[in-house]
Amino acid sequence: MSFIKRFKNSIIWLLALLMYAGCMAALFLLLGIENWQILDVSRTSIMMAFTFVIMGFLLVRAYGGYNVGVRKSRPIAVSLSIALILDDILTYIVLVIMNTNDENGRRVEFFASFGFLLMAMAVQVLIITLFTYIGNAFYFAVNPAERTLVVTGGKEEQPKLKAAIEIFHRRYTIERMMTSSEEGLEDAIREADSVFFYDVPKKRLEELTGICYGYKKSVYINPDISDILLHSGREQFFSDLPFYHAAAHHMTFEQRVVKRLGDILISALGLILVSPLFLAAAIAIRREDGGSVFFRQERATVGGRVFEIIKFRTMKENAAIASVKKSDDRITKTGRWLRRYRIDELPQLINILRGDMSLVGPRPEMLKNVEEYTADLPEFRYRLRMKAGLTGYAQVMGKYNTSSRDKLILDLMYIENFSIVNDIRIILQTATVLFSAEESTEAFDD
Repeated sequence: MSFIKRFKNSIIWLLALLMYAGCMAALFLLLGIENWQILDVSRTSIMMAFTFVIMGFLLVRAYGGYNVGVRKSRPIAVSLSIALILDDILTYIVLVIMNTNDENGRRVEFFASFGFLLMAMAVQVLIITLFTYIGNAFYFAVNPAERTLVVTGGKEEQPKLKAAIEIFHRRYTIERMMTSSEEGLEDAIREADSVFFYDVPKKRLEELTGICYGYKKSVYINPDISDILLHSGREQFFSDLPFYHAAAHHMTFEQRVVKRLGDILISALGLILVSPLFLAAAIAIRREDGGSVFFRQERATVGGRVFEIIKFRTMKENAAIASVKKSDDRITKTGRWLRRYRIDELPQLINILRGDMSLVGPRPEMLKNVEEYTADLPEFRYRLRMKAGLTGYAQVMGKYNTSSRDKLILDLMYIENFSIVNDIRIILQTATVLFSAEESTEAFDD
């Protein structure tokens, strides 16, 4: 077992390589039934292989990769499956282009081998699922669950944190939960493998992390605003004095142009592609209670500017305006289905096309919530430094009922680390939210 532990990273890397090779083989062998040239060394096979490997590397990386031991098996399998399906489509387009030649009269036959493409995708999903579960099973067989200590600022945060960590019970075993003011923390740290800190006062956190460093313990810290600034900074030295330089973040003119052009192109294309879904949703809403199809409400965007957001109506007509609770009787039957799969959000593509919103950015909150959250947490206004978005870190990583403080941290992480590449990554990852609909749309407690 000690030998296996020593080479565990290499074994996991080998599993990932075998999984990817198996997916590539499935695609080429099935498409090769009608396209014999891709099973031999040819221009077509070389171009397809190049596309599959390069685009696969970029897409798999954007979706988090084969990170067994870090995430649960299902999210890994879902994200890798989406990445490989997109990779297959791009590779198949190359095949279609290469097959558009003089021999077939220069005809573009996009659906010529489409059935075999779908079969390859199905086989790949099975391969990915199998290797993901094998990878996690191997990881946890050689890595027992870490003895975990949870330290919080107060007892009220402990149930939420306990529930979040226990989702990963195969990696962490919570042995103790303590507040930062309790006696015996140093002894508890010494006995633990990992220590989680959540909402611990800054001065006390510095003391405790110093103890963890001395005992060589893994540390997980819920960040605050100063941590986010440091994370986005870089090292800079003045003589022998070390500093972290966190520059004031401003989007460049070029970034603004590219982001706006992307918003226009993708929202316009999106409206065309989802128009059948728009029609189906509108008919379903009308048939249920005969009320209005759309719901409009004032929301805040960049600089505090107020605009009217457009969504499909999911509640009863003229229902009271407030955040959704569990077992909320204001939501219609059609509305529950629309909310579960985020279909109610699609009309916001119109807001994006108008320029009220962007594809990626902090979610626009209700004006009432902005006032309440800002009164409780003055830093909440910093979210208004960037145009509101349809998706973002708070939507991909968080839930509907994520606390205002944690939503703020997620949004500031996005703002302070903004890049066009990061926007693309978030847009791609948004697709995975549809496969965890119940978790991501979980409402506030009654």
